[in-house]
Amino acid sequence: MKLLYFAWVKEKAGIAEEDVTLPAAISDVAGVIGWLKSRGENYALAFADLALIRCAVDQEHGDLATPVAGASEIAFFPPVTGG
Repeated sequence: MKLLYFAWVKEKAGIAEEDVTLPAAISDVAGVIGWLKSRGENYALAFADLALIRCAVDQEHGDLATPVAGASEIAFFPPVTGG
């Protein structure tokens, strides 16, 4: 699965994208984030405030409860506003 990080999430994580194999027990976006936070301080900082994290699973906006089974891509980014 490809994970993509944008804006300050990318800066804090220290990486723009990566290909990972998720543990079998992970079923939703919240599980992915929990697993990422366990991988290092940079991820823990990037995902410290989940109220500021948005995601898209296979290019469709989701939330923490969005299932990830069968997904090929998850993108993480801060809230975006137009103007």
